Amino acid sequence: MSSVAQTLFIWMDLALKGVAMMRVKAHQRRVCKAVKSKDADLSFCYEKLQKVSRSFAGVIMALNDQVRDAICIFYLVLRGLDTIEDDMSVPLDVKVPELLAFYEKLDQPGWKIDGIGEADERELLENFDAVIRSYAKLPAHLQEPIADICRKMGEGMAKSVQREASEVVQTIEEYEMYCHYVAGLVGHGLSRIFAASGLENPSIGTELDVANSMGLFLQKVNIIRDYLEDIVEEPPRMFWPKEIWGKFSDDFHAFKKPEHREQAVKCLNAMVNDALKHIPDCMTYMSKLKDPSVFQFCAIPQVMAIATLAKLYNNEQVFMGVVKISKGLACQLMMDCGNMCSLLKQFHRFMTDLLTSAQQVEPDAKIITKLQELLECNAALQKSEKEKLNALRASNSSLSFFLLTYCAGIVASAIQGLKASIFPAVEIPAAKPVVAEAAACQ
Repeated sequence: MSSVAQTLFIWMDLALKGVAMMRVKAHQRRVCKAVKSKDADLSFCYEKLQKVSRSFAGVIMALNDQVRDAICIFYLVLRGLDTIEDDMSVPLDVKVPELLAFYEKLDQPGWKIDGIGEADERELLENFDAVIRSYAKLPAHLQEPIADICRKMGEGMAKSVQREASEVVQTIEEYEMYCHYVAGLVGHGLSRIFAASGLENPSIGTELDVANSMGLFLQKVNIIRDYLEDIVEEPPRMFWPKEIWGKFSDDFHAFKKPEHREQAVKCLNAMVNDALKHIPDCMTYMSKLKDPSVFQFCAIPQVMAIATLAKLYNNEQVFMGVVKISKGLACQLMMDCGNMCSLLKQFHRFMTDLLTSAQQVEPDAKIITKLQELLECNAALQKSEKEKLNALRASNSSLSFFLLTYCAGIVASAIQGLKASIFPAVEIPAAKPVVAEAAACQ
């Protein structure tokens, strides 16, 4: 590719990302404006959502009206709970009771709490009474999963924070249990809300194993990305399981030191490899969704996660700062995963990037084999989706022809009736026989 073509390609890519960002922001403004004119408490919820959420505000606002408010409130409730867990300045004798009883506050009008969290998260908790009033306006069948998941998550967080500061996550099983409490349960709650709203089949709200796995995939990507942010906390937060990192070092803290960078990157790649095992469950869950707005809501975080995972792989910057995809790419991905075919294409794109990196940087047979299997499965799913789409188009074409023929018949009959009413039939006398007429002349 020539330098001119390369430059043109870069500019076109930037332009597309810019357009995507503008479209996303414009939609968010429209939703906020509509909500603001309707309900002051709900307006606070959406305004706060945009400030405390790095990525979910846009996808929540694109949801169907039937579930959008419930999921906005669900997110803020769990964000409030998470803020209490994350604030390391709160003593355990205060934190644990608050975590265990947080779900009960949803039924206590006027409840709020001061002095926990920072910036927007602190403001959220200081004005939590607005969230409670908005929650109270939801139908009971949407309140129930929110309160239940808040209770279960609070219990899981309470167990986690009571581990000694020096205690590390030992096994992959412990690692996944933590991810279940903080993310898998979110998948449970969302699925139950989708089903209760009527937008999705009831089975989505009961078959929760794949929903849990999808949550684990998202949380594992976050935990891998946030190594440095977590390890410099006081006390340090160590979520990577020793079952993985212990193969590369005796000291988890050593990975942030330049002299241990080679082993750190190898450990990072092993963590990425572990996260990949959840992709088949993600695709299974997505294939069951039928509402377009719910599909896109679930697809966007998945695409962002696989894009982030591709950027994290073999990237030593993880141990020096924050690694994340650009806002422009994030917006572009948000606008281009509206159906199963486009979702599969995005996963194929980033898994191919991962495979290329794995083949170039190290002969890691495990991750190469896993990615090749995932790509083969992805190709088969794409083929299946295309066949379904072609069959649907053929069916629609036949139906369209039938409807067109039927409508043409109706229109023809209507025209004939109209013509008859405007130009009534005139009775014409019968002609005399020629022979009789000739005889009369004689």
